Amino acid sequence: MTAPAGDGARATPARRPTIKDIARRAGVSESAVSFALNGRPGVSQTTRERVHRVAADLGWQPNSAARALSGERSGALGLVLARPAHTLGVESFFLQLVSGVQEVLAARRIALLFQVVEDTAAECELLRRWWAERRVDGVLVVDPRAQDPRPALLDSLGLPAVLVGAPAPGEDAGSLSTVWADDSAAMASVLAHLHGLGHRRIVHVAGLPGLAHTERRIASLRAEAAALGLSGVRSVTTDYSDAEGAAATRRLLDAAEPPTAIIYDNDVMAVAGVSAAAERGVALPAELSVVAWDDSALCRVTHPRLTALVRDTTAFGRLAAGELLDRLDGGPARSIQAELPHLEPRESTAPPPPAEREPAPEQGLRA
Repeated sequence: MTAPAGDGARATPARRPTIKDIARRAGVSESAVSFALNGRPGVSQTTRERVHRVAADLGWQPNSAARALSGERSGALGLVLARPAHTLGVESFFLQLVSGVQEVLAARRIALLFQVVEDTAAECELLRRWWAERRVDGVLVVDPRAQDPRPALLDSLGLPAVLVGAPAPGEDAGSLSTVWADDSAAMASVLAHLHGLGHRRIVHVAGLPGLAHTERRIASLRAEAAALGLSGVRSVTTDYSDAEGAAATRRLLDAAEPPTAIIYDNDVMAVAGVSAAAERGVALPAELSVVAWDDSALCRVTHPRLTALVRDTTAFGRLAAGELLDRLDGGPARSIQAELPHLEPRESTAPPPPAEREPAPEQGLRA
């Protein structure tokens, strides 16, 4: 008899129903239950229906480990994030991405197995273990990078996967599908906005070097600046954290010719940069304009509100998860371009001080 609550005795944990319980309740053999639940021949339709009805009444669910050992699907998909955990902070991008992924998987009653590791070597080791143990049916691969070992590894394992982001220039995704946004065009729109305001000294505080999207944004900034005849435009790389974002901002503002505009590769660094500018007594946007990559609540509650690139990251996650499920269902590998992020001008960008402004382009030159 279970002791009443508050008597100090522990309640007996609920026991998961087993095939033996179903067989006893349905009045059939355990082998008949197994045949019925796994859709195999050998039992009548009446028995099959009775077994399923009893299983539902008892709340029985299949054991995912046993199903994996039998060659069936595990009912889980994997996502590994190969970044130092301390750099994640309050960055909203991955939370929104996972939220979108989870929306799609929940509708199919599929679990998401998520893990953070230090680097791609650790990620590859984890992917091999998941494959060997049949822990996941497929994986979402984030942060494509130069000389990325993961597509070839997943090809060799035969593990279905979707690459979230375009491969690095000169590389391909192998048999993986890709879901990506055009970072180059997005960066071009940011530079066009700042140049249109008259800025000529612009610095891009980028994220981790080696990531495909980091290198693509840097290359786009360099190419667009050259086309506009801007020599005072450059990029510096960081680890995406607020600490490095603030430190990079202090170094830039302490230079002999500080920038009049800074583009940050995420919202966390942008907000940290605003704080660092305030420490130095630099007024936004009168003396410094700031743009954040990927809009968030942080950008909208900071004073002044930050000009930011806006995209539906949750929808991006839904798109990636849907494509992976399509691959599991036998669909072909595809390259799917998501909606281009659009720039939302707010109070953190304005023309620079008159002495620092870029002269209006002459007629016939690119604006």
